[in-house]
Amino acid sequence: MVKTRERLTKLEKYWIMYDVGNSAFILLVSTIIPIYFKNIASASGISAANSTAFWGYAISVSTLIVAVLGPILGTLADTKGYKKPLFSMLLMLGVLGCTALSLNLSWLPFLVVFVIAKVGVSGSLIFYDAMLSDVTTDDRMDLLSSLGYAWGYIGSCIPFTISLVIILSADKLSISASAATKAAFILTAAWWFIVTLPLFRNYKQLHYVEAEKDALKIAVIRLKDTFGDIKNQKGIFTFLLAFFFYIDGVYTIIEMATSYGKDVGISDNNLLFALLLTQVVAFPFALLFGKLSKKYRTKDLINVSIVGYFLITIFALQLDKAWEFWFLAVCVAMFQGAIQALSRSYFAKIVPKEKSSEYFGLYDIFGKGASFTGAFLMGITTQISGNSKTGVVFIAIMFVIGYYIFNKAVKIQK
Repeated sequence: MVKTRERLTKLEKYWIMYDVGNSAFILLVSTIIPIYFKNIASASGISAANSTAFWGYAISVSTLIVAVLGPILGTLADTKGYKKPLFSMLLMLGVLGCTALSLNLSWLPFLVVFVIAKVGVSGSLIFYDAMLSDVTTDDRMDLLSSLGYAWGYIGSCIPFTISLVIILSADKLSISASAATKAAFILTAAWWFIVTLPLFRNYKQLHYVEAEKDALKIAVIRLKDTFGDIKNQKGIFTFLLAFFFYIDGVYTIIEMATSYGKDVGISDNNLLFALLLTQVVAFPFALLFGKLSKKYRTKDLINVSIVGYFLITIFALQLDKAWEFWFLAVCVAMFQGAIQALSRSYFAKIVPKEKSSEYFGLYDIFGKGASFTGAFLMGITTQISGNSKTGVVFIAIMFVIGYYIFNKAVKIQK
């Protein structure tokens, strides 16, 4: 894929390929799916502000479910022989949910199916992130994590571009735009499943705790102990708190950008192509930050990304033209992969490896809890004020708080 000082192992490549698979669905979540939902909601008489709010609530519900179940499943997955089956179960929930979006559904059932698919992909990522310590070494984590996001961005463009061609050529193909969009859901689900097969066949859990009778009960006890222990691990806890605030803004921007752009008058085509551009631009910048991680401290690169996102939200407050949305998409692409990849690898290096899934379950609580908070605030403030820009102010504040706490965490970790 990419020349490095040491060639990627087959298992490292297979791990990266799951990012290529799930990123295709995540790209749909930020582009085609919200547009399709807002169109079917509008056809049912739902206002633009209300459909944005309902979309935000659906995202919030899905993230809340994963935040509740994630730590228990993550702790259970640290038991010998459990991580791969649990990963596979949630993978299939996401793939089948994505496929089911192609059914003839009104706006409310569509949201329900979307929540199920979103729980699948978000849940699978708990185990996928925790696999990082099994597939590579500490000194390669920053690089591999960045490569995962980088190839995820560019790889997801393949099914997305095909989907766009089908949707935009619907008339020539003598099918409706709705049918073309449903074909995109099926194509994405198939892509996601197929590119995951190599990881599924070859992954082996290296770090684990030995299996005991009543594994679920033991997992809950271990989780309770970890919650108690983490209070004494101030560096890890403070980082998670910082992560909660700054990743809130990142996830909310990713998941609400299309809905927000549609509300301020950006056309569907401009939204789709601008967000496709985001994926393409994100690829080299994710690779760049991966290489920079060898020369600069991870904490400095995370700080740069947080500041970059803060400036993006400030710019978004006055957004009302198509070219501004395109410019914003490029700016987001510069930091999107970096802040997620480096946060993931930073955390993987400071937690016990034999409890990686358990800790990534907690990591997911803070990440998904943030996503819930951001999407919920965006939804409720938009519904109350009738203006999507009100919610952007809250996102900007989250970045400021996250920056301050993250730097406290770094000092404690020293």
